Amino acid sequence: MGMTITEKILAKASGKAKVEPGENVWLNVDILMTHDVCGPPTISIWKREFGGDAKIWDKDKLVIFPDHYIFTKNPQANRNVEILREFARQYDIENYYDAGTDRYKGVCHIALAEEGYNIPGTILFGTDSHTCTSGAFGMFSTGVGNTDAAFILGTGKIWEKIPESMKFVFHGKLPSFLTAKDLILRILGDITTDGATYRAMEFDGEAVFSLSVDERMTLTNMAIEAGAMNGIIAADSVIENYVHERTNKPYEIFNSDNDAKYRQVYEYDVSGMEPFVAKPHSPDNLDTVRNVQGTKLTKCYIGSCTGGKLSDFVSAAKLLFGNKAAVPTFVVPASTAVANQLEIETINGISLKEIFENAGCVIAQSSCAACLGGPMDTIGRAVDGETIISTTNRNFPGRMGSKKAAVYLASPLTVAASAITGVITDPRDFF
Repeated sequence: MGMTITEKILAKASGKAKVEPGENVWLNVDILMTHDVCGPPTISIWKREFGGDAKIWDKDKLVIFPDHYIFTKNPQANRNVEILREFARQYDIENYYDAGTDRYKGVCHIALAEEGYNIPGTILFGTDSHTCTSGAFGMFSTGVGNTDAAFILGTGKIWEKIPESMKFVFHGKLPSFLTAKDLILRILGDITTDGATYRAMEFDGEAVFSLSVDERMTLTNMAIEAGAMNGIIAADSVIENYVHERTNKPYEIFNSDNDAKYRQVYEYDVSGMEPFVAKPHSPDNLDTVRNVQGTKLTKCYIGSCTGGKLSDFVSAAKLLFGNKAAVPTFVVPASTAVANQLEIETINGISLKEIFENAGCVIAQSSCAACLGGPMDTIGRAVDGETIISTTNRNFPGRMGSKKAAVYLASPLTVAASAITGVITDPRDFF
């Protein structure tokens, strides 16, 4: 019996020729990532458990991105960033991207890709559930708790159980009105938020490999919404070109064997799909946009690690071009690089930034912002009684702020169409 791509990467990281689901192994970690929410407790645990003269296993493999609660006057949030700053200064951490400086990058999951940390065939752990985003690069990446992260910080190793794999194959050519967000919402509707608990979600098929790097990251990003340990897509020439532009680090490409064993295989024909939403208050509360069309909105939000990438804004701008937003609409680039691209990328000679400004959108600074609520002064944060449509990844009560707000999750196309009308709108109405 052959191995899946996830099993092959974990076998390599554990120094074994072969691994099987359910087997426990020690993994050698290639990159540990943390940020301003979980970094301070991770550091505190590491110092406590490893002693006053604690040493980082490999400073070059530690990456720190303040990104969650950055543009706020909240003293606790500001103190967290200061703790990271002091730690980076004390231990001379080169891969620290400080807030308020030219090195600031924005959301960690997008910055990892942009800064060349996502390397095919490698192992990445991060103190954030959406670390699975990096699996779009043919690598194993997953979120981990502060205690496990502290152990990695001191040893470079972690004890893990090999997950079973599930495969999701998308056949056909993706229609212009669909995006990766629609595909992953469909999966979540089918298997629910615990349907892949502690499993690997592998994405395959013509439609998947026709996606841009940004769009592939949307698929793997939301694997955690099904409870998955990781999401993964085999690296191809598109990924290799992206990696070559950012780093000269060596890498190894793995592919699943034809006789690899999967717990389940789901197959879809994208030609028959239509735009989807996740209704309040769960990412698996699936419905078609058509079925909820006309729902009145108070706010639209285009941003986050899921929906704040360049391709997301290109999609949204195509619909917003020449139109006005009927309700407050927030545009939050996931990274500073994406924010810069909004000024460079054009449609009919007009920059994306200008298109959004002309439509009356509020363009915020790069960060996680209102995706996870945040302090009261967070831009775009949900307040009591609001109904929001968003490109973010979660819509649990209170996720974007008030527990008395309702959040619909959708693609950037659906959010842009809805912004124009002020009610939930099928993007096909604009095609």
